[in-house]
Amino acid sequence: MDTKRVAVITGSASGIGKSTALKFAAEGDRVVVADFNEQAGQAVVDQIKANGGEAICVKTDVSKYEDVEALVDQAVKTYGRIDVMFNNAGIGRLTPVLDQKLEDYHAVINVNQHGVAHGIIAAGKKMREMGIHGVIINTASVFGFLASPGTFAYHASKGAVIMMTKSAALELSPHGIRVVAVAPGAVDTPIIQGYKDQGLVDAMKSKVMGNKLTMPEQIADTVYLLSTPNASAINGSVVMADEGYASFK
Repeated sequence: MDTKRVAVITGSASGIGKSTALKFAAEGDRVVVADFNEQAGQAVVDQIKANGGEAICVKTDVSKYEDVEALVDQAVKTYGRIDVMFNNAGIGRLTPVLDQKLEDYHAVINVNQHGVAHGIIAAGKKMREMGIHGVIINTASVFGFLASPGTFAYHASKGAVIMMTKSAALELSPHGIRVVAVAPGAVDTPIIQGYKDQGLVDAMKSKVMGNKLTMPEQIADTVYLLSTPNASAINGSVVMADEGYASFK
């Protein structure tokens, strides 16, 4: 009997998503790399295959439910099941709230909030339909709890992810599906590096253990652990993976 799990990871062409895709593949899981950047996503697939793993790339715009539904369907069509859905895709815009363009606000909400909702619904339906006791993991953030200037839409979206995680966990638990979230702090990703010119990266470093950015691989390790039976007691929770960013306030 084939016991390999199937993990679908959105936003997995770079940053936390890429590191998580590589982690799951290294642990022997089959990986569905989902990203709007198909070329970069395929490069991740090629890297996984070069290391002896199994993966496919599916171009996905998580802001569109039909894309996410098709992504889940493709995972099942290719590998026969879906065990883990990691709703990780996210974007950021650094703008003072009163200077915020509405189109930028909606872009962040559509990806970070609606994209997670789409993943929860599409994966949850498929897991229920197939009788799979799977795990849905969402990327929240310390900024779903703490305010900082210039990231109004990002705060709104990540706060929503926290409550969607709790709500979905409550409703999906009768089907044997766990829903959890990870809340990274200052992680060395393209989004964070985009704030370097504003001096925010150094400010973030000063507020965490070791005065350094967290590496994407560290978040990937946390996500992988949350997906395993070793974390079976964790449900509806948001796990802080921020090297003390929130606690040290």
